[in-house]
Amino acid sequence: MKDLHDKMEELIEIAREFGLDEVSYSCEDWSCKFSNDFVEIQEAAPKSLPSRLAKPVAPANADGQQSGVPVNSPTTGIYYSSPNPGSPPFVKIGDSVEAGQVIGLIEAMKVFNEITATVSGKVVGTPAANGQLVQPGDPLVYIGQ
Repeated sequence: MKDLHDKMEELIEIAREFGLDEVSYSCEDWSCKFSNDFVEIQEAAPKSLPSRLAKPVAPANADGQQSGVPVNSPTTGIYYSSPNPGSPPFVKIGDSVEAGQVIGLIEAMKVFNEITATVSGKVVGTPAANGQLVQPGDPLVYIGQ
């Protein structure tokens, strides 16, 4: 448990030092992935996370599936949640969006493609991390009513 906490602290410092938007780490017992928007820990997860890592988790329905309408990636590429490094994200959990509003960018073959909301509502989930490689059909955000 202490090893996990120490490793996460180390990763946070490295991310800050190099200005990284996302960090992931895996070993035999556990893996973690975190960004400015989320934390994901698998396997031997600690009972509590450092407070600066705790982020709101998007609501899910009774069967554990993400609620809301997904805005999926139309192509393979690198997903960017903000227009520039250091800029705030286009959307975050709790934001109201209108159909057609830009919610992110996907870089494919050095071309940045705007991804827009398909429906109006509130952002209830942001499963795609900034800088993450996404495939066609991968959910980028979920929008609820």
